[in-house]
Amino acid sequence: MTETPPPVIAVVVTYQPDPVALCALVDALAGQVRKTLVVDNGSHADVAALLDRAWPGSGAYEAVRLGTNLGVAAAQNAGIRLARAAGAEAVILFDQDSLPAPDMVARLLAAVRDATTRGIAVAAAGPRYTDVRQNNPPPFLRIRGVSVERMPCPDEATVVEVDYLISSGCLIPLSAIDRVGAMREDLFIDYVDIEWGLRARRKGLTCLGVCGAHMRHDLGEAPLVLFGRRLPLHSPLRHYYHFRNAVRLYCEPGLPWNWKLADAWRLLLKYGVYSLCARPRFEHWRMMTLGIVHGLRRRMGQYTPSPRGH
Repeated sequence: MTETPPPVIAVVVTYQPDPVALCALVDALAGQVRKTLVVDNGSHADVAALLDRAWPGSGAYEAVRLGTNLGVAAAQNAGIRLARAAGAEAVILFDQDSLPAPDMVARLLAAVRDATTRGIAVAAAGPRYTDVRQNNPPPFLRIRGVSVERMPCPDEATVVEVDYLISSGCLIPLSAIDRVGAMREDLFIDYVDIEWGLRARRKGLTCLGVCGAHMRHDLGEAPLVLFGRRLPLHSPLRHYYHFRNAVRLYCEPGLPWNWKLADAWRLLLKYGVYSLCARPRFEHWRMMTLGIVHGLRRRMGQYTPSPRGH
């Protein structure tokens, strides 16, 4: 007898996805969730046709085309609304370049239920992810004072309380979204998950890092190797969003001052490293600097170059 999938619907946001990676993700979610919603942000290829060729007549997934690139947050919100209408109790968000372990959703759901029975108001639960190109499982993070504390995973049973989680692989009860609110669409991409997690903490909810839940996740492009260390590297455009959104959030009231200081210090280090070491250096420097300027000017949403390039 086949076990009934939990009342969780997956929301996968795509933009120009790799067909093989996307099919592997949808296949990995089969049986772990009640349904998978693939929300496409205006890809050139027909994602619905791609999935239909892989699984003709399957009701395990649904492809939703937004027609244009509205950003990660808008696509997540669209998927969450559809999941709610379909009767889900929780959603689990995914980027197109992630691959969950066969028991990942079950472990996250178990952690949420256990914490809830102990009186903890849970915002979200996320897995421990690994980028195989870096060979360094990123730890869960928590801000203590003005520094970033790395939360270890001594064993598979450990569940740690953190300030925020990356969105991919993040399981969120819909009741938490009711309390915290939707993803912030003006950020477009980057810091969407951080802002939501900090907003949840401000409202008294807790994010959980589940050490026994595993996921493979490719973070950005090929890593930058510096003094034997492998650092995540993104395109100049992604660095624009990263710096713009960070600076915008630093300027807003309500977010913890200690997080602002800790994150700003890390941002300053990234500015120096990517300006000097990431090729093409000038383009990385230009887009990061432009992001800072636009953040200060509150120029949000999707980036559109002006005739003068700023």
